[in-house]
Amino acid sequence: MSAETATPLLDTIQTPKDLRGLADEELKQLADELRRETVSAVSVTGGHLGAGLGVVELTVALHHVFDTPRDKLIWDVGHQAYPHKILTGRRDRIRTLRQPGGLSGFCKRAESEYDTFGAGHSSTSISAGLGMAVARDLAGGSNNVIAVIGDGAMSAGMAYEAMNNAGAMDSRLIVILNDNDMSIAPPVGAMSAHLARLISGGTYRSFRRWMKQAAHKLLPKSWFRRAARAEEFTRGFWTGGTLFEELGFYYVGPIDGHNLDHLLPVLRNVKKMQNGPILVHVVTQKGKGYGPAEESADKYHGVGRFNVVTGTQEKVPAGGPPSYTKVFAKALIAEARADDKIVAITAAMPSGTGLDTFAESLPQRCFDVGIAEQHAVTFAAGLAAEGYKPFAAIYSTFLQRAYDQVVHDVAVQKLPVRFAIDRAGLVGADGPTHAGTFDTAFLSCLPGMIVMAAADEAELMHMVATAAAIDDRPSAFRYPRGEGTGVALPERGTPLEIGKGRIVRQAPPWRFFRSGRRLTECLSAADELAGYGLPATVADARFAKPLDMDLIRDLAKNHEVLITVEEGSMGGFGTQVLHALAGEGLLDRGLKVRTLGLPDRFIEQGKPQAMYAEAGLDAQGIVAAVFAALGKDAKPGAVRLA
Repeated sequence: MSAETATPLLDTIQTPKDLRGLADEELKQLADELRRETVSAVSVTGGHLGAGLGVVELTVALHHVFDTPRDKLIWDVGHQAYPHKILTGRRDRIRTLRQPGGLSGFCKRAESEYDTFGAGHSSTSISAGLGMAVARDLAGGSNNVIAVIGDGAMSAGMAYEAMNNAGAMDSRLIVILNDNDMSIAPPVGAMSAHLARLISGGTYRSFRRWMKQAAHKLLPKSWFRRAARAEEFTRGFWTGGTLFEELGFYYVGPIDGHNLDHLLPVLRNVKKMQNGPILVHVVTQKGKGYGPAEESADKYHGVGRFNVVTGTQEKVPAGGPPSYTKVFAKALIAEARADDKIVAITAAMPSGTGLDTFAESLPQRCFDVGIAEQHAVTFAAGLAAEGYKPFAAIYSTFLQRAYDQVVHDVAVQKLPVRFAIDRAGLVGADGPTHAGTFDTAFLSCLPGMIVMAAADEAELMHMVATAAAIDDRPSAFRYPRGEGTGVALPERGTPLEIGKGRIVRQAPPWRFFRSGRRLTECLSAADELAGYGLPATVADARFAKPLDMDLIRDLAKNHEVLITVEEGSMGGFGTQVLHALAGEGLLDRGLKVRTLGLPDRFIEQGKPQAMYAEAGLDAQGIVAAVFAALGKDAKPGAVRLA
């Protein structure tokens, strides 16, 4: 093993208790070893890299100063917590990150006592931390609660709601603002480090308390308030923390988050503070210590497997079908060039949603609002109210965060906001926090909402065109992560007739009635059943709402078995079909109906194909459902035709 890859100090760390046994001067070497181990592990598994590299020194300092897990350490989002996982007894499994049966790519309470709060979405740490701090106070405890927030999470309103609440309380809460894009911080150096150490120290705070007590006794109330404001203003002027002081936090910083000589004394001072919420402003560099990640922070935020020496990521073999995301972007650009009222909105995911290419083509009509899905939806509603045609491109899992706005600001007012729902269905390695499993259910129950699901990339183009043409109510179309099926693509989509499905294969008496991209699996199941003398028709609903009632009536009246198939939770497409069948009395005719969807549990990370097989949504699962509907125990009991 070379000196560059050796990790003698890290090899001695099994838990943070071992880390706290190291001397301060050893921590720099430990941080270097931890950074190399993080890079090495992610090169094997893929995952989030840049954010974790930026908090290596901070992670080491926090576990060195605080008594974790007794002291509660909460990581916002959690994708920066890989170094934390390595230091908390999971190093031997770190190369199973995001793999089936392996470590989660985010913090997970069931995985370790050191993961005090699970997270896959942003901006929750301060709220959770305040809850834990109040619980500690109610129980008469004395432990610390530390919330680490950053990497864009401070752009979400929930963080400020929590700070506003915490600032009005006396519960002791420590918030570490990991500022890794320089969006807030003034220059960081020796002077700011000196000031941070000074104002977090006991001498300054004791003098401050003494002055407050004296002023309270000697000055009239109006003058006391003026003096307090003057002290806060002066401290805020020199440190840049006026906003946080106004929210009721005692501000410390900014300090260099990669300099342990600065971090350690400030954290020790903060640990001794007894009252109220404190915010420590730490400035870090995303991707710190690994050249390729420093040079291209956006590309190394989330990576596939890569070569550690060169930084070269594994390439997807050329010549495959384009991804659904790219097809969406291309289709939207085509529609926008034909209609200057079309605008695009993303909530901090321009490349993930494909809107980076839209922004290159039409920069004045593309808006990235930050990690603020609630604002994104109501912002889109405002545009729609003034006659524009907003497309809000938001991952399914993130749209959940804005459901109230979808209901009240869009649906109730019948505003034609178009929701482009990326990452619909199971997403693989990111696991249950990022799976797009609920959108069909929570959108289909809204009056007037149109909900579409693309079976392939050509259908997606048609659905983009359909949404662009809808001007009297809201609409949504969902599509999966990953590459398409390879079908031929038109130059531009053609609007579909609202609420009309299509027959893909005609062969009664069994039918698969599907919504979403399970079309390929339904066709494979039909091929399998044909070999058993059970010919099947496959119908593509296209619309989860409104349903094609003519098609449903035909299926129900002329066939013995009806199987609905969807990549979502119960309460979605299958439930809508059952409700429609019951409403028309079609279930009384002896029709055998089975609704296939995701089970009533969260499915852990894995390969998407295996995850769908586990859920019974592959061809084999569909065939099994047909045999169950027919009262046969298992497929082998049938006679397979040559």
